[in-house]
Amino acid sequence: MGWIGEAVDSVKSLRIRQVLSQAVSLGMIVTSALIIWKGLMCVTGSESPVVVVLSGSMEPGFKRGDILFLHMSKDPIRAGEIVVFNVDVHERQDTEDVDVLTKGDNNMGDDRPLYAHSQLWLQRHHIMGRAVGFLPYVGWVTIIMTEKPIIKYLLIGALGLLVITSKE
Repeated sequence: MGWIGEAVDSVKSLRIRQVLSQAVSLGMIVTSALIIWKGLMCVTGSESPVVVVLSGSMEPGFKRGDILFLHMSKDPIRAGEIVVFNVDVHERQDTEDVDVLTKGDNNMGDDRPLYAHSQLWLQRHHIMGRAVGFLPYVGWVTIIMTEKPIIKYLLIGALGLLVITSKE
């Protein structure tokens, strides 16, 4: 338990001022990330300006782990556009909106099984955004940490130890 014991001893030896300083620094980092995210939401008009492709349904165009950048404008959604949707349960309203049916390039059928129960079409309010760009494979970090939570906890613990030991 050599290095673990040393890490525990270094935590015990921290003064309250150091702990508060680290807490404030962490708070500033989290706040900055939220401000950047909210700014991107305003600029792109999308509730989620960046998403990770979680399945292989869009291959060969987009592969699992690709990051998509989304933008939402008031222009009508056209056939062939790549859209990301978020299905929530809402009653169908009589509007002038065009109903949308999606299908992954690598799927045999349409995406209706992914929609809410008994929903046959998507309306504009279901569409989170249109894909305007992508980064290949960068989203694998998110997928791995979601599918293997132990890796996420080990990474957070290692970063915590790095922060604690770097202040000495």
